[in-house]
Amino acid sequence: MKRYLSSLAVGLAVLGGSPALTQPFRDCTDCPEMVVIPAGDFVMGVAPDEEEREGLLAQLRGRSAPRHGVSVASFALGRYEVTVGEFSVFVNETNHRSEGGCWVWTGAKWDLNASKSWRDPGFRQDYRHPVTCVNWADASAYAAWLFQKTGKRYRLTTEAEWEYAARAGTATARPWGEDGNQGCGHANTADQAARNQVPGGTRWATANCDDGHAYTAPVGSFQANAFGLHDMLGNVWEWTADCWNENYAGAPTDGSAWGTGDCTQIVIRGGSWSYGPRSARSAYRFGYAGVVRGDNLGFRVARPLD
Repeated sequence: MKRYLSSLAVGLAVLGGSPALTQPFRDCTDCPEMVVIPAGDFVMGVAPDEEEREGLLAQLRGRSAPRHGVSVASFALGRYEVTVGEFSVFVNETNHRSEGGCWVWTGAKWDLNASKSWRDPGFRQDYRHPVTCVNWADASAYAAWLFQKTGKRYRLTTEAEWEYAARAGTATARPWGEDGNQGCGHANTADQAARNQVPGGTRWATANCDDGHAYTAPVGSFQANAFGLHDMLGNVWEWTADCWNENYAGAPTDGSAWGTGDCTQIVIRGGSWSYGPRSARSAYRFGYAGVVRGDNLGFRVARPLD
């Protein structure tokens, strides 16, 4: 904790209040904007009684336990989720193919639609929206392309890095506090906009506020957390580098990716435009088949400071 507070103090001195260590930067013109995250220690996992208070289904409880201490080295993380515009540059330069359709919300259920893709997920987007309908291989290929393009070791964030960055020094359920219904200035989750505008949105558990976006929002539309990161919660679920494990028994404590377990499933974090506030929590985690593309699945990239 002392190491974390020391790094935080350095960042506050640099930016006059923001704990990022440097101004956001890019490694190339078309690269994502990155923020340096200070090294530190934190307690990873769900707080006692949080899942009960949130009304989480019994079969989903315990996946973010036991709580455990983790040390995270300083690293760079995308200020925003990777955008449609950034992903399109990658596709244009590499001819990356992502056939197979995308799982989309039909108004009654989630269904695989062969005509949908990151170019057209079934709702309107522009180049500043987070790319969606990408699977884990697509996200990993994008990171590998950045590595080749810049010589910097871009990759997907580890689950521990993700939670550390999302919390940004907080211990509450969400960076802004405990109440998910107070999050409409901070995160794009399923709320009254989705309830009123998305076909079948009345079926969803929604927040009792209106963030003005029924589907994805342009990145940076909501308030940044204390590390200067936007949309760590909401907008799109984010693929990580970790294999799925049912709980944290035996989890790494050094911030590295968990490379054992069920590696056909990958940890996703953060919730999305189509999920209510119960999943938009710093500790919430879910395992998803890495081959799946969905209209609420996206990613951001990380890299070491080399």
